[in-house]
Amino acid sequence: MESTKAVLTTGNLLTLVAIIIFAGALSSKLASFIKLPDVVLFIISGAVLGPSVFNIITYDNAVVNNVILTFGAAYILFDGGREIQLKVLNKIKFSVVSLATVGVLVSAIITGVFAHFFLHLDPLYAFLLGTVIASTDPSVLVPLFKKMSISPKLKQTIIAESAFNDACGAIITFAVLGVVAGGTFSFGASMGELLKTSLGGIAVGAGIAVLTLILISDKRHGVLSDFPTEMAVAAVIGAYEIAVHFDFSGFMAVFVLGIIAGNKVQFGFKVKSEPFETHLHFKDALISIIRMMIFILLGVHINFAILAQYWLGALLTVLSLIFIARPISVFVSVIMDRRAKWSWQEMVYLMWVRETGVIPAALVGMLVTMKVPNAQVMSSVTFMTIIITLAVQASTKEYVAKLLKLDQGVCDEEEVHVLDSVFE
Repeated sequence: MESTKAVLTTGNLLTLVAIIIFAGALSSKLASFIKLPDVVLFIISGAVLGPSVFNIITYDNAVVNNVILTFGAAYILFDGGREIQLKVLNKIKFSVVSLATVGVLVSAIITGVFAHFFLHLDPLYAFLLGTVIASTDPSVLVPLFKKMSISPKLKQTIIAESAFNDACGAIITFAVLGVVAGGTFSFGASMGELLKTSLGGIAVGAGIAVLTLILISDKRHGVLSDFPTEMAVAAVIGAYEIAVHFDFSGFMAVFVLGIIAGNKVQFGFKVKSEPFETHLHFKDALISIIRMMIFILLGVHINFAILAQYWLGALLTVLSLIFIARPISVFVSVIMDRRAKWSWQEMVYLMWVRETGVIPAALVGMLVTMKVPNAQVMSSVTFMTIIITLAVQASTKEYVAKLLKLDQGVCDEEEVHVLDSVFE
């Protein structure tokens, strides 16, 4: 009986992956043709393939969905960590850390308050929703800002915040989920637990990163130097699972793993160039597949009956996130950072740029498959948040930069060199 169940689970997983990749490829092609963000088409594809329309993909297999969503979120955070370039963050480190911690918490609380009133959710579930959609998305923001000619300081802040706050948002979400599951809330105990899980995750991620870099180093002890791609995948899975085994944050572990991997030269490690180039191509392809899977599964999770019932409350909650929670969270996060010397135009731009994407989609997908109460409502709000922020904020980023006189025009050679070092 168990072997039959295992075969069915394996078959379901393989079929699901094949359908999602095929649908994702078609959606990407169509998106490029009609000039829409590909994630919008991914979500629509999921909705069409899901129970609400053709019922080709269902979300009743929690094991299959959780494998995809957990690994996907972990690898996205690893890749987000790789985008953090420590050498260019010195002048803005306070702002970035504050945006990714205080900013996420403030945004989650304010959004939760509005969700409580607009959606009539219990305060704890409203706060859980706020934590899910509080973070921004490096997988969306990095491609958007690579080609923009705003200042390196502003550009790196936006990207670094999106990578850091994904990890923080995930940690806070699971901390609140623990209370929802029956735990008791104590501010001191919760902060202590958050500190323990974060520091533990940092330690595990750093340890796995150093071990992995030693093994793939171009030195004599780099016995696996020809396999950086394989070792990266193994390191992500290993760091996440080891951290979770010890009740630490798996998401923080893979994020730190990514930071050290992305700054390996500064930590005294070098790898062979040819295998590493292969790794970068593989990473880009894998990230593409992961984004397809997470956003299509988000579309599958959309319950249109619930969306129709709560659409107005969901819309008002999203608007409160964009126009109230985000501006307040940015203001309290950066106003005290005198060293960064933020202008009011730069602060306004930071307030406007906050696309929601992969990690919120993955988190809410996990809540749905775990059958958390009100998860379907949270899924509908997350769906609407992603659609609105991508359709409105992402599409107007260049216009707003010009309106605020932040567009620097054509980059000079020195800036190009700096940006290449940031995004290499």
